[in-house]
Amino acid sequence: MNAKKLMLLVGALVIAVVTAVMAKNMFSGAGAVEAEAAAVPTGPKVLVARKALPVGTLIDAEALTYQAWPEELVQNAYYTEEDADSDPSALIGTVVRSQITAGQPITRGSLVGPDDRGFLAAALGPGMRAITVPIEVTRGAAGFIFPGDRVDMILTQNVAATDDGPPLQASETIIRNLRVLATDQRLDAKDEEGKQVVTGFSMVTFEVTPKIAEKIQVSQNVGTLSLVLRSIADNQSELERAVAAGEVEVPEGATPADERRILLQVANRPIDTNTTYTTGGQVSRFQRSSMAPVKKPDAYGANNNNVQAAAANAVPAGPTVRVARGNVVSIVPVGSR
Repeated sequence: MNAKKLMLLVGALVIAVVTAVMAKNMFSGAGAVEAEAAAVPTGPKVLVARKALPVGTLIDAEALTYQAWPEELVQNAYYTEEDADSDPSALIGTVVRSQITAGQPITRGSLVGPDDRGFLAAALGPGMRAITVPIEVTRGAAGFIFPGDRVDMILTQNVAATDDGPPLQASETIIRNLRVLATDQRLDAKDEEGKQVVTGFSMVTFEVTPKIAEKIQVSQNVGTLSLVLRSIADNQSELERAVAAGEVEVPEGATPADERRILLQVANRPIDTNTTYTTGGQVSRFQRSSMAPVKKPDAYGANNNNVQAAAANAVPAGPTVRVARGNVVSIVPVGSR
């Protein structure tokens, strides 16, 4: 190999090494800039929304959290961690007055509490009504139902019998998927040792349709009302059932956002159809299972109704013999002189 080719080879290697070093520096610098841009703010912590909160949303324990915020961007209307009135648990049960996006700071004017004017108007959906119902503490899952929860309403009643037997005891789920708007339950009560306790409630406010409000009003005079707490996953199953039954109609040309809004309305509406019931006979063999007259056996082990029917058909004048075939008793004459 001559000197000229050797010089060209050495020059190519030098250029390749320089190019590799420059490329490495470029990528290293870009990575450092990106890491610096993603740095977490170290300012004061403000209360922000964990998820999107549309108008009328009831605040629960999973809706809010603290997040560090640049100090120069903190406004007086924000709830900061240092404020005495910014405890997230104290805001549970309030209602979103203006729409809040995920990660947006919560302002003092964006939420309305149960004691504020306009609370129910902000919590109600379009076409819905608010009704307050007295619930027995021992029957209302006291301490486990809070604003924003979904419950089923059960009506328990005693129906008078048509005979001299005991009344029919029945329990019926009359409404499902009711949204609790407010209760008179107190979260700030404390016991003798100063520990926080959750007191029971006797009045509950629900979001209902006008027709369901009428049904609840009548049911209060029929029997005793009690509440059953629903699982959050039940809303999805109710929606799937409504879709399968053809109860959900999505207009043609609807956008994905419109479809989500329609499905959300269906999943959140109260339901007063396809109700279930249980009678005393399904719980205990010593209770009635229907309103049909109870048949009582006589001293011979036969049925009084069957005996009376047989006696009405034929009344022999002489000696007779009672013949029992199962539960049917017949009177057979044997003749006389």
